[in-house]
Amino acid sequence: MNWQLALPEIFLSCSAMAILMYGVFARPERSFVMSSMLAVGALLLTAMLVLSGTPGVGYNGLFTVDAYSHFAKLLILVAVGLGVVMSLDYAEHANMQRFEFPILMLLAAVGMMLMVSATSLMTLYLGLELMSLSIYVLAAFARDERRSAEAGLKYFVLGALASGLLLYGVSLVYGFSGSMSFAEIGRAMADPKTASPGLTVGIVFIVAGLAFKVSAVPFHMWTPDVYEGAPTPVTAFMGTAPKVAAIVLLVRLLSDPFGALLGQWQQLIVLVSIASMALGSLAAIGQRNIKRLMAYSSIGHMGYALIGLAAGTGAGVRGVLIYMLTYVFMNAGTFACIIAMRRQGRNVEGVSDLSGLGRTDPAMALAIAIFMFSMAGIPPFSGFWGKYFIFTAAVQQGMWLLAVIGVLTSVIGAFYYIRIIKVMYFDEPAPAFDPRPASLSFVVGASGLFTTFFFLFPAPVVAAAEAAAKVLFR
Repeated sequence: MNWQLALPEIFLSCSAMAILMYGVFARPERSFVMSSMLAVGALLLTAMLVLSGTPGVGYNGLFTVDAYSHFAKLLILVAVGLGVVMSLDYAEHANMQRFEFPILMLLAAVGMMLMVSATSLMTLYLGLELMSLSIYVLAAFARDERRSAEAGLKYFVLGALASGLLLYGVSLVYGFSGSMSFAEIGRAMADPKTASPGLTVGIVFIVAGLAFKVSAVPFHMWTPDVYEGAPTPVTAFMGTAPKVAAIVLLVRLLSDPFGALLGQWQQLIVLVSIASMALGSLAAIGQRNIKRLMAYSSIGHMGYALIGLAAGTGAGVRGVLIYMLTYVFMNAGTFACIIAMRRQGRNVEGVSDLSGLGRTDPAMALAIAIFMFSMAGIPPFSGFWGKYFIFTAAVQQGMWLLAVIGVLTSVIGAFYYIRIIKVMYFDEPAPAFDPRPASLSFVVGASGLFTTFFFLFPAPVVAAAEAAAKVLFR
């Protein structure tokens, strides 16, 4: 058992417990900010440990470290770090300055890191539940607001249902293969002709449980209400890091132990992808609350990411990783702008509240325009390149229908993104927003620069994603 393989997870867990002890004994007025700063420091040190880690398999095959998990873990740590930074100012105005907030984010990050390194159904479930339990609490963290408590309850009830589906699928796979190890399951299904139909049913239930976590249709029903009701930094966090962990886990699971059954699960992923893209692009058109609009947008984006998985190739996996990288920065930047939508100390969330922003706050309007153009897939912004790699992988496999539907839904989705730009630059100005805090300006600036100038330096990212994909498709 090589315990050093899990050193980043062990360090982050110990850091979370140490920050918890600090928060208990520190003065209440200082505990939140200091706990948040310590959490960011712990995330940075964990990222260094991930970068310095060596590949290998440990804990009797339960846990694996490779280029694929390295890529995903670094992206998760970045997303969690941005979420902690975005919460600093919001917590002060929303009466959420409790030191448990960043600690829950760290524990969720540990669960996500376990998920992307899981090579056993047992490790998969432990990581998923550690992440989920932390997010249930975070969604209901604004305990003075009824809609936050409602969001936490909805997410918990539906999440418990998804966990039940996942566990039932795990029990079927274990029963028909005789093992929980990905390697053993893969050997049991090496010949699709001899694979039991019960295994296929088990795969369907596991995919259903994980589709809930990425809010793919038809398991998306929680997304709009929870996105709207949860505190906005929590919504930003839920829309980035957990999506990365769940989609990366789904790709590993279907490509590694279930790779031989490509013909069975590919049709399922294609249907989920098409349904997610269609609903995400059409349902968002009528939304007037920007957080609900972003919820439907995220459903559509997960549909695009699933195109790469449906391709069932190394190029497809590479496309998924690049797409999730660009998605994290687009989403984090957009939500940082939404958090900054505050008038007289009160947060506003209507699309109409952005009226005339190009005249009252040109910098913020430019940032939102960049993120909207990128989400619509308009070049040269990073969102275009994410879709380019995804669609190319589908075309290479002859999946023209899927690629064409993806392009058409992108065109439809561009309507509501460009409508926001129209509201900002052509409508009559609404009262100006309150001054932005430095923490939000940092997230907006960093995300905006990455989204805008990604086309100048795609080679390192593409090379890292290529190396990660080769782990699954040698």
